[in-house]
Amino acid sequence: MADSSGDGLDRALEGTFTRPVPKGAPAQMRYLVRQLKGTRATAQLLGVSMRTVERYVKDHLKQPRPELRARMEREVRRRWQPQVTARAKKKAATTDGLVVSTRARFGFTAAPGTTDDARIRDITQALTPQWADRLFQAHDTGATEHQLQRIAADGLAQMYFRAGNTRAAGLGVEFTDVEHVDIEL
Repeated sequence: MADSSGDGLDRALEGTFTRPVPKGAPAQMRYLVRQLKGTRATAQLLGVSMRTVERYVKDHLKQPRPELRARMEREVRRRWQPQVTARAKKKAATTDGLVVSTRARFGFTAAPGTTDDARIRDITQALTPQWADRLFQAHDTGATEHQLQRIAADGLAQMYFRAGNTRAAGLGVEFTDVEHVDIEL
């Protein structure tokens, strides 16, 4: 299965954590109950009963089924150290930018007669803060994977293929068959 741009952004932000994420289902459930201010909200978020949440909080249950474990881990990671991740996003969006490493099919078209058929390329490219800001804003507002890939493709086209508008003006870049996307802050 191919990595997604959203997962790449999440992993990049997780790399900024200064403390370890709670391990184990009971600890994760207690954290979610504190964050959501109650068992009812936690149960609704995870799609389980309030009684199930209470059992995990009291250490009566310790091994969730795989799909519940994945939902719990995802929700804990989304909420873990919000100030640390906000600082990292702000720094990337204002001063540092980010680095995108991808293996995907890239092709481009330009003036008639100057096309290049799509082919698999490994590209590692630093993107400016404006592209980091666009990616984080889209991710935070619930953009689809296709929308995130389109923003990443536009950023890669601008920085890699067009070299910051110093060459290949008007080049249209196609970004498909993504095998992996790694993003570093």
